[in-house]
Amino acid sequence: MPNQTEEIKEAPMLPTLSGATPEELAHAIFDVLDAKKAEDIRVLRVHDHTVITDYFIICSGRSSTQVKSLGGEVEFKLGERGVDPAHYEGRDNGNWVVLDYSSVILHVFSRESREFYKLEKLYGDAEEIKFAGIDEKAEAEAT
Repeated sequence: MPNQTEEIKEAPMLPTLSGATPEELAHAIFDVLDAKKAEDIRVLRVHDHTVITDYFIICSGRSSTQVKSLGGEVEFKLGERGVDPAHYEGRDNGNWVVLDYSSVILHVFSRESREFYKLEKLYGDAEEIKFAGIDEKAEAEAT
């Protein structure tokens, strides 16, 4: 516990995501997944291919524990910023977790389930959006 002369430093508050554009919401989800070391994160703009959402985010976890953890972390972090999923499926499933934020749907797969369902292939003609990850941001700042 800090003594009275030390100040307690709190983590900076991130801006609310209430009213965020679908792309801003997708970027926020990507950032959480990247920070938690999700594998092979893909952001697909699918609004021209389906009426159900604007973006699919697809990633993999290395274990059933990580699959559940990634879904939980996204729900928690976005909840702190004022956005809750309309639907959460697979909370007790270690193979596939789906969080539906209406304009963005997140799919977190185990490696095996991702290979089986091949969701990226189903939307193979959708535009892939590239966001800079933590490692790319660090490299850019170092140069």
